[in-house]
Amino acid sequence: MSEQLGTLEELPQAYRDDMTRAGVAPLWPMMRNVLPHGAPNPITRPGHWRFDAVRPLLLRAGELTPVEKAERRVLVLSDPGRGTGAMQATASIYLGLQLLLPGESAPAHKHTPSAARIVVEGSGGYTVVDGEKLPMQDGDLVLTPGGDWHDHGHDGDEPVIWLDALDLPLFVYLEGSYAIEGPLQTRRNRPDAAHVEYAAAGLVPSRGPAAATRRYPMMRFPWARTEAALREMARFADGSVAELDFINPETGTDVLPTMGFTAMMLAEGQSDRPPLRSSSAAFHVVRGRGTTVINGETVAWGPKDTFTAPVFADLTHTATEESFLVRIHDRPLQDKLGYYEERSR
Repeated sequence: MSEQLGTLEELPQAYRDDMTRAGVAPLWPMMRNVLPHGAPNPITRPGHWRFDAVRPLLLRAGELTPVEKAERRVLVLSDPGRGTGAMQATASIYLGLQLLLPGESAPAHKHTPSAARIVVEGSGGYTVVDGEKLPMQDGDLVLTPGGDWHDHGHDGDEPVIWLDALDLPLFVYLEGSYAIEGPLQTRRNRPDAAHVEYAAAGLVPSRGPAAATRRYPMMRFPWARTEAALREMARFADGSVAELDFINPETGTDVLPTMGFTAMMLAEGQSDRPPLRSSSAAFHVVRGRGTTVINGETVAWGPKDTFTAPVFADLTHTATEESFLVRIHDRPLQDKLGYYEERSR
């Protein structure tokens, strides 16, 4: 294995000029930029967005920009490694905090990227996905898969804020990102599937072998149900952190093709040191306080905060009070590409 590769500057200027005119470049001076030895060298840096700092800015956006002029009134959470304005929180995950005021509606559209929402604050908001009205309560996970029509509305009397997570960077990189707009959808006159077909774990509607199911049969995962399941799991966890993955109830696979969501519960004083994972991640604090050390950098998080970690990050979570978090990660994408990896410390 070569220890020191040749540099561009070592090549004669005339040769470099000839290559430029031919539209080619030598690989060897750039090799280690794209194929570093042993592990990736991520651009992504740990990010931390305190909700109490972002919330006033989001409410001010509501005063300055009507939803009709914004379509989606969002403040983007930009990766510090890429700089403010970057449409990435990690290499593959976009994050934004979205505001909807009482009486407002966000127009219907569909797009190639997939999205999920974690409700941060407020009640009375809802999302309609392919005609299914999904109420939005604190902590709920709501899916809007790629290619599905969706719009938002607000029947309550206080602002509603949620965290958007999209695989948008992938589609931008592939030059496949676009949206189509349409009229607000006609809603079905029934509760959503989380209340009807999938009200209990391990149970799905009975059907014959020829019956077709929707690709994404359950679009809303109520937080109250998730927290109850975490608490019950924690009772018998023998000191380990209680974690539950959100899955498609029909197939057992991750809820979206490229993004996974994992709910976590840490008791007061409990710490967790996960393995080094090849997946990048964002953590949203549903409730609680604590610290996370990310590659030696300490993030002190509180309720409704969001923070991120790059690939193969060395993480230590410690809760100073009972805490619930949702980890958003790109393991499903890496599984499909066949390279997801965990390393011991």
